[in-house]
This record gives sequence, structure tokens and C-alpha cells, in this order.
Amino acid sequence: MFTPVKPKRCAQALLGSAILAFGLYNVHALSNVTEGGVLGMTLLLQHWLGVSPSISGVIMNVLCYAAGWKLLGKEFLLYSAVAGGGFSAFYALFEQFPPLWPQLAELPWLAAFVGAAFVGVGVGLSVRAGGAPGGDDALAMVISRLTHWNIQWAYLLTDLIVLLLSATYIPLERLLCSLLTVALSGQLIGFVQRAGRKKALPDSPQGHEAVELE
Repeated sequence: MFTPVKPKRCAQALLGSAILAFGLYNVHALSNVTEGGVLGMTLLLQHWLGVSPSISGVIMNVLCYAAGWKLLGKEFLLYSAVAGGGFSAFYALFEQFPPLWPQLAELPWLAAFVGAAFVGVGVGLSVRAGGAPGGDDALAMVISRLTHWNIQWAYLLTDLIVLLLSATYIPLERLLCSLLTVALSGQLIGFVQRAGRKKALPDSPQGHEAVELE
């Protein structure tokens, strides 16, 4: 059956993708703070097993999106396509300009806070719309649905597992900055997703916890 497109949710997903792309390009790409979730796992596999992220990343993202489609339905795939496509387009656009804050390369702790703000708000808006800009977000939405946890705890679980494993090969300061970033961004994602909402219907594509108040 055809799934009707809701312009408001598409706009929300695109806005979130733009904010996320802006933060990753202007903050994370400069600070070299490592990631949890799918991206962090690809880096871990590359370091220990020599598997290219171009291979492991595709496999893990496909599995995460497939699980999301199975549990969250066609709407999830639709708005994930909007969010993911928007992220790629906006990131390519931002790459045409020099980074706004190159000094953040020397200020990893500040970059951790600033980066968390952009990731938290950007991903939070996309997830609120019912889509996942990346495989990490799809995985967190799936875990949230299965466990009935608020989504920030799903993010924290996956990120902590990967970052703790990453402690075997990355410097301590960089690891601590990464832990700060994922902890703050996860809480922000949950806050943005739930703001102004009440408990969801069981089959809501946004997860177990949120349908928008009319």
C-alpha cells in the first residue's frame, strides 16, 4: 500500500540532516573525535581485522535499516531516505566552503560539547520525523522499540560498547572526549524527540514513546 508523504515530517527530517551535516563537517571532521555505533565499529574492525569501512559499513548499515523496516515499517524507510539523502546533499554543499571554526582542531574538549549539540539536535529532529540519517540511528530506534527504553539509552548502550572496545587502540584523552560527545548527544536526541509529545501508539514509526500532540 502506498505510504502518503507528510511534508511537515519531510521538512523536519531535512532540517535535522542539515544541522547534522553542518556539525560533522565543521566540528567532528576537524577534532578527530572517534564515534560509537556503526561508524566506530567499522573503525574497530579496520584496526584489528583489516576490514575496510567501505565494506563493513555497507553491511552493517543495510542490516540496521533492514531491521528498522521490519519493526518500524515503510514509513521508517521513506523518512530515512529523506534524512539520509538530505544529509549527503548538505554535507556535499558544506564541503564547498572552508570550515568555519578551524581552531577547534586544537580544542578537543570544546569540540566535544559543540559537536554533541549539533549531532543531538540534528539527529533528534530526523528521528522525531520518523527517519534515521544513518545506520546508528536505525539501530537505536530498533533497540528502543524492542526494549521500550527511551531512545537516548539505546544510543548510549551501543556507543559505550563500541567505545570501550576502541579503548584498545585509541588515546585516553580522545576516548574521553568521545564518551562525552556520545553521552551528551544521546541525551539531546531523546529530549528533541520527546519535546511536546506524549506516549506513542504501539505502531508509531518514531518508536514506542512519541506521537505529536495535535
